[in-house]
Amino acid sequence: MGLAETGMTIRVAFKLFASLSDHLPPGSRNNRVELELAAGTTVGEVIARHRVPEKSAHLVLVNGVFIPPAARMTHRLQDGDELACWPPIAGG
Repeated sequence: MGLAETGMTIRVAFKLFASLSDHLPPGSRNNRVELELAAGTTVGEVIARHRVPEKSAHLVLVNGVFIPPAARMTHRLQDGDELACWPPIAGG
C-alpha cells in the first residue's frame, strides 16, 4: 500500500511569485495558499496540479533549498514544508 492510499495527509504552504501567481486558486493571499495533500505527494505533482508550465517554474525551492528539475517528480513533500516557485527572470 502506497502512502497516498493510507489516507494520511500533510499540510504544505505553496507560494507562486510574479506571473506564476495567476495559477493560485481564487482568494489566495500574499502569493500563498495552504494545501492539504496526500502523504507522499511530490513537488512535481503539486506544480502540475496547479497547471504551472514546467518551463515557467524556473526556480523551485522547498524550505529554501533548490530542487532541480530532474528531482521534482521524486522529491516528496513533508508536513509543514513550504514550496515556492519563481519564473525565469529577465533583465539587464
